[in-house]
Amino acid sequence: MDKIRKRLNYILAALSVVIITACDAFAQIKAEKSAAIDLAGTWQFQTDSLDRGIAEKWYSTKLKEKVKLPGSMTTNGIGNDITVHTPWTGEIVDSSWFSQPQYAKYRRQGNIKIPFWLQPEKYYKGAAWYQKSVTIPASWKGELSELFIERSHWETTVWVDDVRIGMENSLGTAHVFQLKDLLTPGKHVITVRIDNRVKDFNVGMNSHSITDHTQTNWNGMVGTLQLRVRPKIYVSDLQLYPDIHAGLVRVKLKVNNPTGAKGMAQLNLSAISSRANARRLKTLVKDVVLNGKSVDLSLVYAMGSRPLLWNEFHPDLYRFAVNLKTTLNNLPDQQELLFGMREFKTRGTQFIMNDQLTFLRGTLDCASFPRTGYPPTDLASWLKSFSAIKHYGLNHVRFHSWCPPEAAFAAADQLGIYLQIECSSWASTDAVIGDGRPLDEYIYKESERMVKTYGNHPSFVMMTYGNEPSGKNHVTYLTKFVNFWKVKDTRRLYTTGAGWPVVDQSDYNNTPDPRIQRWGEGLNSILNGRKPSTTYDWSDIISKWKQPSVSHEIGQWCVYPDFKEMKKYTGILKPKNFEIFQDRLKENGMYMLADSFLMASGKLQVLCYKADIEAALRTPGFGGFQLLGLNDFPGQGTALVGVLDPFWEEKNYVTAVEYRRFCNAVVPLVRLPSMIYTTSEQLVAPVEVANFGGKALAGAKVSWTITKTDGTPLYHGEFNPVDIALGNGQHIGTIRQKFSTIQSAEQLLLKVKTVSAENSWDIFVYPTVLPDISKEVRVTQVLDDEAVEELNSGGKVLLTLKKGSIKPEMGGDIKVGFSSIFWNTAWTKSQPPTTLGILCNPEHPAFAAFPTEYHSNWQWWDAVTHSSAVRMDALSKKINPLVRVIDDWVTARPLGLIFECKVGKGSLIVSAIDLLSDRDQRPEARQLLYSLQKYMEGNAFMPEVSMDIADIQKLTSENSL
Repeated sequence: MDKIRKRLNYILAALSVVIITACDAFAQIKAEKSAAIDLAGTWQFQTDSLDRGIAEKWYSTKLKEKVKLPGSMTTNGIGNDITVHTPWTGEIVDSSWFSQPQYAKYRRQGNIKIPFWLQPEKYYKGAAWYQKSVTIPASWKGELSELFIERSHWETTVWVDDVRIGMENSLGTAHVFQLKDLLTPGKHVITVRIDNRVKDFNVGMNSHSITDHTQTNWNGMVGTLQLRVRPKIYVSDLQLYPDIHAGLVRVKLKVNNPTGAKGMAQLNLSAISSRANARRLKTLVKDVVLNGKSVDLSLVYAMGSRPLLWNEFHPDLYRFAVNLKTTLNNLPDQQELLFGMREFKTRGTQFIMNDQLTFLRGTLDCASFPRTGYPPTDLASWLKSFSAIKHYGLNHVRFHSWCPPEAAFAAADQLGIYLQIECSSWASTDAVIGDGRPLDEYIYKESERMVKTYGNHPSFVMMTYGNEPSGKNHVTYLTKFVNFWKVKDTRRLYTTGAGWPVVDQSDYNNTPDPRIQRWGEGLNSILNGRKPSTTYDWSDIISKWKQPSVSHEIGQWCVYPDFKEMKKYTGILKPKNFEIFQDRLKENGMYMLADSFLMASGKLQVLCYKADIEAALRTPGFGGFQLLGLNDFPGQGTALVGVLDPFWEEKNYVTAVEYRRFCNAVVPLVRLPSMIYTTSEQLVAPVEVANFGGKALAGAKVSWTITKTDGTPLYHGEFNPVDIALGNGQHIGTIRQKFSTIQSAEQLLLKVKTVSAENSWDIFVYPTVLPDISKEVRVTQVLDDEAVEELNSGGKVLLTLKKGSIKPEMGGDIKVGFSSIFWNTAWTKSQPPTTLGILCNPEHPAFAAFPTEYHSNWQWWDAVTHSSAVRMDALSKKINPLVRVIDDWVTARPLGLIFECKVGKGSLIVSAIDLLSDRDQRPEARQLLYSLQKYMEGNAFMPEVSMDIADIQKLTSENSL
């Protein structure tokens, strides 16, 4: 048996040698015939933290370590350990981590955990050297060659053997180095030095192109890495300018002839539709006289009488092929690109795509890639995120202060998504623009590189310098920037900066003015400071501008961390911030409520986003919105603002189908003057339809229903069939409905439906007159002598405290509001509200006469705006409140609005909601008070936890009694 095994091993070993030899031979034959050599694989490597490499000529020596490329230092496990002194690239607004005692254990080496953003396993800032030996085939003799690095981060210097080739520093396009004829057949060494420090120009430490807040300030090379042979005479630039009205494409191209040789060349141009059954177009043949180093050509290519047009509904593409033939070349020059016939323009204050009104329903891509720390360059990854975006009813993506790789444009082309691309800068905090610094020149160069590289993509419809600029001369500079590009390239629209400034010269405005919560508004915002309704819009705001307006970064509504998400972080970025927040929740004895906090705050978050989006859709003549965002932003203090996680996956409190009801191309809308009614009132609400679905709706039937939450029908109606043109602000009819037939408090669902779309709103109806209630329960706003005596003698007391009466240390300093937290408390310096809605058990008998779900809805607006929170840990850790307030995850304090306890021989409910003041104008307060009183009268009211009267009295200050 041993002899047979040895014999078999010998045969296998011999066979493996044959296979390896054959593979090597095949690879050599392939290289001989190929115009490119793939450089993916193992490279020599060395860090250069002391900047000695250039002086010591490291390009002439073999580097000591090894890495795998494409990749970064971090994906290769190389860099420094994270410490308190790690030199992050990114602003730290909240410095409490460095000094506060609650973070002391996370500052110890071996247990470093930062709350600001996702934490890389290793970190390095500085120069690093990459080196690879290559063998150039004989067939490349005398040919021109180049090094192609699809994405390098970011200053890249290249040597071939001992010859310095040059330096590139684009953040948004490939780094391409012309090697001319240096790559003679035989062995050569390619050495690349990459430096990820801010040097000659500063795009801003918070720019998503470089910041550790999101993609990380990585060092490395990703995507396609190749040595390529270029024909001696080749097309170096090809730009297509579709004209949908004339049915043609204006072609501008440059033929490079670095040899200067004279002669003739022939260009063959053809366009082929992505549809198999499309009419075949003719090939355009053009003779070119070669005389000099380059030739610029302008040609017209006919697309037929009815070319297929590209838009969000029909993203039809053409493959445009260029073939340059000349006897001066050994290699043919054949190039292909995808493009679309489209025209993205403005009409008054709105956008038009191919002469049809459209509305931008956008979100931001903030360059968050938790598994790699750098952007993917494969099509599949971008199809996943963009498909999620489309699935949630959106048609637009803004790339916040960065430019994505080629694959992102290709995916957007394929799916029909409109992109706003930015020149990799957020010039604020540590940077300015327009003051004559190197950044000013860099932005022009970077924008030209981006347009040259990606300008043919139909999805590339908008461009700006970057985000929220600063500098005393930024308005003048950015106005000139817009004017420059409006003349240079009309294929897209241009604005100054995302956020500001608004100038007449911009094609469109990107402004934060039209949104329901603006920076610093806090409890005075629309959601927190006004009674709930759906009547408001942004007409007054946009009326002063002649061009379209796109609302900048609307939403920013937070949700509680989903700790189940932590297992997804299998790459180089770890959720150490989540670990801190999880620890805090456990320390405060509420970890069992983590999922409940997520779901309840998630429902509130969706309600806030619905209000934001519908306000935009209600505004006649509005251009669109850009959410921040559909998915979470893991940096800047941890901004959990998405209904999707950073992986573009659901959190399970709202489905895409539910989201598309209020965020879609066609959306029914109702202008409800209130979400709260009494049985003596009549609902009078105009109905509208926002139609940006690509076509008018002829003879559309629009109907409405009002049902109970279990689906029981109550009222319904149908409007006369109507033609619904493209656009919004189109009045369909008015719902008029009395509620006199309703006998008890009800949560109702109002639905409006067209043939292709349905939307719904929760409304609440309460009896105008409540039944008499016994005097068994004493209701008071102060724990006076009579109330104390009532408790001591075994009575029942409902203490409903005035807003502001609770001591700060007992919770009175907590900024309770109806809406979710805006962005997060760390990066807004605790802008109110600092809470995430309520959590209760809707089946509890205390709410038998006050219909509620487990989370905040419009009927709780009155309660939270007339309340203060109670810190249950300062009162009693044994009491589980009937109504909780969900605290900010950073502090994770146990907060209550309503709780019950035994006091002396009696029983007490404490309501931190003022249910008595102005209750004639507050039907929700009357109903909640009635429900609590009915509960206290019944046998179910049996508090389990006993409290001393003195402890209850500690809740309020003396002057509030």
